[in-house]
Amino acid sequence: MSFDGKMALRAINLEVLKGQIIGYIGPNGAGKSTTVKIMLGLVSGYSGKVSIFGNDISDGKVDYKRRIGYVPETAELYDNLTAIEYLSFVGELYGMESELVEAKAKRLMGKFGLEEVFHSRLSSFSKGMRQKVLLISSLLHNPDLLFLDEPLSGLDANSVMVVKEILAQLAAQGKTIFYSSHIMEVVEKISNRIILISEGRIVADGSFEELKEQNTEGTLEEIFNQLTGFHQHREIAEDFVSIVQEV
Repeated sequence: MSFDGKMALRAINLEVLKGQIIGYIGPNGAGKSTTVKIMLGLVSGYSGKVSIFGNDISDGKVDYKRRIGYVPETAELYDNLTAIEYLSFVGELYGMESELVEAKAKRLMGKFGLEEVFHSRLSSFSKGMRQKVLLISSLLHNPDLLFLDEPLSGLDANSVMVVKEILAQLAAQGKTIFYSSHIMEVVEKISNRIILISEGRIVADGSFEELKEQNTEGTLEEIFNQLTGFHQHREIAEDFVSIVQEV
């Protein structure tokens, strides 16, 4: 895939199985979002073949999207809608009956401690509350494939624990999860397979234990830096702090 003559993805080749939690990571501009948007059918003009649920998505059919949930890194919510209005809108887009959407949404919001703001406008929600609504909207229709881009953004520690457990239980039931984040510690803990891309290419693919065996570094953050060739963090930090301290 290229944009304005610049290659964004170069021969990405991977097969993903049911029940896998994929930690899909890479530096900014590496091609993570482009890969996901291609699979979501939001970007065209790529070369190669993409098959989801056994079907080539270039055939123009959109039925497969009913089985997908998506939480983008930055999402524009309809601030003038209440939480239930927004969730009902999303659920009905997926073909769900309005009564079922409302019942499920109310129960799911209750599990996140949001029952008291069920009928409140989204404009009054904090970042963490909005993120919970986004997560609920991505799961309302019980998707088989879930794309999550920085899904824990703005969540408190207790909510993070809940979401991590939700993902583990969904994967155990055969759901497939693409999880993209810059928080390496979380990716390391929840993923059973980690795919690292750099400059549009896959440079690592395996479990965390396999990546540790193949590289000299210990943590995923250190492996990430080694494989992407970034070693200047201390030097940059020292220069930054020295500038801050100038009088």
